[in-house]
Amino acid sequence: MTCERTQEKFADYLTGDLDEKGRSEVQKHLLDCSACREDLENLTVVWAKLGVLPEEQPGSAVRSRFYAMLEDYKAAQPVGSKSRWTDWFTFRRPAFAASFSAFLLLLGVGAGWFLTGARPGGEKYASLSREVQDMRQQVALSLLSKPSASDRIQGVSYSAEVKNPNDTTLAALFKAVDSDPNPNVRLAALDALYLFRDRPGVRETLVKSLSVQSYPLVQVALIDFLVEVRETRAIEALKKLIDAGELTPEVKKRAEQGLKQITV
Repeated sequence: MTCERTQEKFADYLTGDLDEKGRSEVQKHLLDCSACREDLENLTVVWAKLGVLPEEQPGSAVRSRFYAMLEDYKAAQPVGSKSRWTDWFTFRRPAFAASFSAFLLLLGVGAGWFLTGARPGGEKYASLSREVQDMRQQVALSLLSKPSASDRIQGVSYSAEVKNPNDTTLAALFKAVDSDPNPNVRLAALDALYLFRDRPGVRETLVKSLSVQSYPLVQVALIDFLVEVRETRAIEALKKLIDAGELTPEVKKRAEQGLKQITV
């Protein structure tokens, strides 16, 4: 691979959007080319600094408003509704195929009600609602396992629409926060988990997540989350994070501010 082609892939390499073959090609070239290796190192420094510029990062108040808007939006959506549904109307999209299956299930049960003279409500309606929720979770889990970051983000979106996600779905979101190679997927998963912040184990698991995060933006978002919910169990985790001395200056500042807010 030439230097020019390698440098064209630097942005995707840094965001984790390259497939395994692409990453291998870039890494192989970097081993043999000191000039490109130096360019990537310089770009990495710039990239990190851009990621933690104060004016580019939303403060905790902005994130709080975002969470409130997210909850209001979710509450206002009828069951099964989607914005810009025409974007999904293609069988080439895995999410649409699964959604169409859910629609057929809904149609079949509805037809059964009609033929038997039953009305929506009571036990049958609750059963149908559970079926739809289960199908939505299956779609979310399927998308979260896809190699494409955009598919995984859509999977997070599906999981956020589940009223009462099961442990498997929550575990998939925790895994996305902790280990997804794309920071945008991590941020989306964290925002989705805010909706389920009162579920047992959610806050505790996210406190543990502080010690495994390496992306500055995700670290900031996670700190804001824990401050927003006033999670006192995060106090010791924040102290350890600050004392470790491995944070960027902006993240360290946010951690120190968050620590003061929680302990007030």
